[in-house]
Amino acid sequence: MATNQEEVKLLGDVRSPFVLRVQIALDLKGIQYKFLEENLPNKSELLLRHNPVHKKVPVLVHNENPISESLVILEYIDDTWKQNPILPSHPYQRALARFWSKFIDDKIVPAAWKAVFAVDEKEREKNVEESYEVLQFLENELKNDKFFGGEDLGFVDIAAVFIAFWLPIFQEIGGFQLFTSEKFPKLYKWSQHFVNHPVVKQNLPSRDLLVAFYKSCYQIVFG
Repeated sequence: MATNQEEVKLLGDVRSPFVLRVQIALDLKGIQYKFLEENLPNKSELLLRHNPVHKKVPVLVHNENPISESLVILEYIDDTWKQNPILPSHPYQRALARFWSKFIDDKIVPAAWKAVFAVDEKEREKNVEESYEVLQFLENELKNDKFFGGEDLGFVDIAAVFIAFWLPIFQEIGGFQLFTSEKFPKLYKWSQHFVNHPVVKQNLPSRDLLVAFYKSCYQIVFG
């Protein structure tokens, strides 16, 4: 637990899957923190001071020391508070967890985003197909355990929150069927375990809020 001498703050936006990663990790560890909601079109001086390079959330501030980038923050949390580890103890398994988490950020999130918001129809179709291909890699990686790390929630599961909660919203708005129980049975089953995990469930943002937000983004792009 964070001691009385420790101050933990999280600068974030409740609509961000990257912020939600940090919230889940902190709650899994039992760390008390103060959430500071950011208005990203009008960034606070605090955000600009703590993350002058990227100027985006999440930013974890621990005893006035800021840490940026969600995957980096997750590792920092795991290194700082040892209870309920989220990274495997074995070096090879830790390396695999880092690899698949980065794969999600580098391949799955961009492809899914473009599948919804690419203006060119052929570009959208290309990114739907690309999303299918990269999700298949993750489907193949998921064993018969409840989560990627076994029976307990771990690093890759937390990194994959976008797939479990945001991707179904994206495909609803974009009007395509990509992430279904028929196409990805193991991954879909994993997503149900994930969103119903008590720590995840209590931190999930309102689905209606996200649908309304991304529909407004969609209307701005397509009119």
